[in-house]
Amino acid sequence: MSEQEQNQIFGAWLNQYKALMFKVVRAYATTPMDQDDLFQEISIQVWRSIPAFKQQSATTTWIYRIAFNTALKWGSRERKHAQAHETLDNVQAILQATPLPGDERLTWLYEAIQQLDDIDRSITLLLLDGFSYKEMATITGISESHIGVKINRIKKQLITKSKQQDYHGI
Repeated sequence: MSEQEQNQIFGAWLNQYKALMFKVVRAYATTPMDQDDLFQEISIQVWRSIPAFKQQSATTTWIYRIAFNTALKWGSRERKHAQAHETLDNVQAILQATPLPGDERLTWLYEAIQQLDDIDRSITLLLLDGFSYKEMATITGISESHIGVKINRIKKQLITKSKQQDYHGI
């Protein structure tokens, strides 16, 4: 595969699946700076993976898998450097303008998702995007039946948190 072909595929994938990639980014990175870094890292990994894509799965499944694996590795690296980032995040928060108000429920949901462990976070995002249990199992490497058990537990956990926050409509 030529670099030009790889770039064309990447451009098409980025155009079509950017929102999917950003959902993963938003679930794993909290600050705008971290979100930019993670999005860039995922984009690089997607670009690098293009020659290995054999079309044995859906493109969305392939990109999700790359995004989740990259986010997990990135999160692990970031936790190791958390103290250094904390100082920078505090400075950045002071320097940034106050963001425009968004949907409070959506903000709460992403914050709640960020508090889940890595696998539960991945499953939650896949569920929100309408993936089947079989597709979730393929992406995460967990059996379909275990996916179902985890989804029930995640739902109960989020419902409990939403009742504490009075977000019954989530």
